[in-house]
Amino acid sequence: MQYHYNAVKLVYVMIVGLVYLLIDTDLTMKILLPLVAFFLCFLNSHGQQDIENTLQKLNNHSVPYITTDELNLQSQFTLLDAREKQEYAVSKLPGAVRIGYTNFNPTNIQTIIPDKNTPIVVYCSIGVRSEKIGEELIKLGYTQVLNLYGGIFDWKNKGYLVYNSKGQQTDSIHAFNKHWGKLLTNGEKAYNKDSRHSAKKSSS
Repeated sequence: MQYHYNAVKLVYVMIVGLVYLLIDTDLTMKILLPLVAFFLCFLNSHGQQDIENTLQKLNNHSVPYITTDELNLQSQFTLLDAREKQEYAVSKLPGAVRIGYTNFNPTNIQTIIPDKNTPIVVYCSIGVRSEKIGEELIKLGYTQVLNLYGGIFDWKNKGYLVYNSKGQQTDSIHAFNKHWGKLLTNGEKAYNKDSRHSAKKSSS
């Protein structure tokens, strides 16, 4: 992963250098704008690649995935947020209900969603914790459970909207910790004071 970020820095340095070279020429806008667009696409593509690599490594693929693009086109799902309270407070997907991860309570779920044939999408930061919660839902008898591939990070990386605890649109995403925050390439990253130095091996 370090290789990817070194490559990003190299591209950035190249762009800055070209700005200085072209600052007094008519070619500035013609050349600079495409380079900036390329740089942004480069960041997003590497963020997506790192998410894919992480999910491949950490997940069991025991819960079927739904992509962020697919979810954006559909509205029949009940969205369950498997993150912690402080993460949910920063922002969430529209209409999502927090069920948590550390203190996940099966009894609460059956109260919130009594019909076990309800189409459900569970999400977290990138899809690791939500897979584990999805497994628990399947054990409880829920028949239509999907895990959001890439989680809220990929949702925001794609430019889809998120909302804060007051229901207002926001650009902020809780990035879990500095390590996992590298996978978030769009929006403003938020951290807890004690999450800035969280162990890199923590699940996201």
